[in-house]
Amino acid sequence: MHIEAAALDEAVAKKAFTGVVTVDTGDRRTFERCEGFLHRGLRVPTTTRTRFAVASGSKTFTALAVMRFVEDGRLGLDQPVREILGADLPLIDDAVTIEELLTHTSGIGDYLDEEGEWEPSDFVLTLPVHTLTTASAFLPMLEGHPQKFPPGERFSYCNGGYMVLAVVLERIADEPYHDVVHRLVFEPAGLESTGFPRLDELPGDAALGYLFQEGDLVNTLRLPVRGNGDGGAFTTADDLHRFWTAFLEGRIVRPDTVEEMIHPRHDVEDENMRYGMGVWLHRTGPAVIMEGYDAGVSFRSTHLIDSRTTVSILGNSSEGAWPVIFTVAELIDAELG
Repeated sequence: MHIEAAALDEAVAKKAFTGVVTVDTGDRRTFERCEGFLHRGLRVPTTTRTRFAVASGSKTFTALAVMRFVEDGRLGLDQPVREILGADLPLIDDAVTIEELLTHTSGIGDYLDEEGEWEPSDFVLTLPVHTLTTASAFLPMLEGHPQKFPPGERFSYCNGGYMVLAVVLERIADEPYHDVVHRLVFEPAGLESTGFPRLDELPGDAALGYLFQEGDLVNTLRLPVRGNGDGGAFTTADDLHRFWTAFLEGRIVRPDTVEEMIHPRHDVEDENMRYGMGVWLHRTGPAVIMEGYDAGVSFRSTHLIDSRTTVSILGNSSEGAWPVIFTVAELIDAELG
């Protein structure tokens, strides 16, 4: 896939994009561009090996860990989540299933409502961020949100649903969410630079997440100190291509599970995409997508299945990557016909 330099220059300038754009086809990198700094104060430039936060992009990792348990018979897609939650989160309808949580059709109330009028610079979490180190620590924030509609009625993107899945993973495995995902997803995919570092002790190759196009204000006080089931992983452009390849080759979950996860289930007109199970899908063509947006994060990675091509845009500001993402999306649309 060819990216016009002039079109990319214009997109980069619109929101002062800082981050990385890469295109990988098969075993070959065909395009890369790095902009700005991973640490503005120290003027450390971004590189293709910089680790970026991907916000909700990491929901795909949660879904894969859940599907590993489904394959092992430790969970069922049609299993009511109430069987694992017990008396916790009583406002969740007893009929809500694991599959409905995975496909955003559970109808449960969301602790972080995507339809709300919040800004990335707002303080939206109701618990001290330093306490949010495990999935179970989120339970007080997940309480008190009534069902929005009956389970299975329609698609409604839900962060809370993926936090409930993280709680399920911890209870089934009897180990922390992060360890489960590392063992079941990152290790079999060979993702050596992907994980859930704490925001208050980021390694030197991780990009700080900046709230705005200018200035040094970062997202440390606006996000959980450690990402969890609905978002917050850090990864690299290299690992993203490695991940998509491992996923589609059946090295994380079985090929039949891959097909189930990438089967289109819902047209999501507001996003101009479709949704499968834990992954976004191109609106018409054979391509799978991870996307994330949060305070200090703007991200999308698209894998074109037929050509084994991964196109990733990783940004470390709240809005900076979106003009680039939309410009590249037009090229992908043309590529897929």
